[in-house]
Amino acid sequence: MIPKAIKVKKVSHCLELTYGEQSYELPYEFLRVHSPSAEVRGHGVGNEVLQSGKKDVVLLRIEPAGNYALKLVFDDGHDSGLYDWSYLYHLCTHRDELWADYLQRLQQAGKSRESAQINFKAL
Repeated sequence: MIPKAIKVKKVSHCLELTYGEQSYELPYEFLRVHSPSAEVRGHGVGNEVLQSGKKDVVLLRIEPAGNYALKLVFDDGHDSGLYDWSYLYHLCTHRDELWADYLQRLQQAGKSRESAQINFKAL
């Protein structure tokens, strides 16, 4: 399914996708840790790489990939992996269970959503 609208919500750090009358919000962190890239998914079943420290990741830009996908560019340098329309719809409709599974895997691995980087702010 192709979304009829896509909105970047900078304040809430979410990407909003609308299908028909239903809208879904996918947080940047959620999108980053569920990237379809080989860096995240690995090269085969069982080779997935658990992403941690992505709580404050920011989506810098979105680039179309033909008529079938989006390329998301994040501020941690991650820009590989194409989010095709069916994968984005899957993320929307299974967000809660995917997120719960991710949090459980983080806990089991003794890892955190928190970044180890120091965030500097201009005065």
